[in-house]
Amino acid sequence: MTSDPDSDVLAAALIQISTHAERISSLDTREAHHYQQIADRLRDLATDVGALTIRIDGADGALAQQSTILTGLDGLDHQVAALAEQIAGYVDEDDGEKEGSRYQPVPSPRWWKLTGPERETALDRLRAWVEQIYRPSYGHLAAGLPLCWDQHPLCLYVLDWLSELWSVLYLSSHRTPGALASQGEWQTRLLPAAASQMQKEANGCAHSTSRR
Repeated sequence: MTSDPDSDVLAAALIQISTHAERISSLDTREAHHYQQIADRLRDLATDVGALTIRIDGADGALAQQSTILTGLDGLDHQVAALAEQIAGYVDEDDGEKEGSRYQPVPSPRWWKLTGPERETALDRLRAWVEQIYRPSYGHLAAGLPLCWDQHPLCLYVLDWLSELWSVLYLSSHRTPGALASQGEWQTRLLPAAASQMQKEANGCAHSTSRR
């Protein structure tokens, strides 16, 4: 049986076409896979870029906020220095005078243990204040002080803080509103209470009885 040449050529052509079709299909499949990989990668890159953009925006906002804070801190040292000067001025106004020029109270006498010359020295200080300041200045309040006050420990304690507080309030060349208020409280509240305590302490005591 003799084959037809044309049929053989057509068969060969169909075989080649089929082969090329298979190759093309394989290429299409491979390229489609590559395309999918590239698309996935592009989506990942887009996500990364978006996240990076958000981070950059956040960093820019943080930097802007820090810049604002630093701008607000600019000159803060001068403000603190100015405030310190104002506070120092208030302290000076309240104190009236510098530390070295104000009256400084003496240490508290330990009446419960003082004897001999030390006791007499402490008593002389109180006697001087009573005779020079208290009796001439405070009228009926001072008139209630018993003559035997130096023999009553309660009177010694009261006259000690009373005389020292008087010196703090009055032995100053500069009087502030606070000092003025303290003087008023001393005379209207503290002094009458102290005078009443000392008068009651010696009322009917053995010293006054013996004198009568």
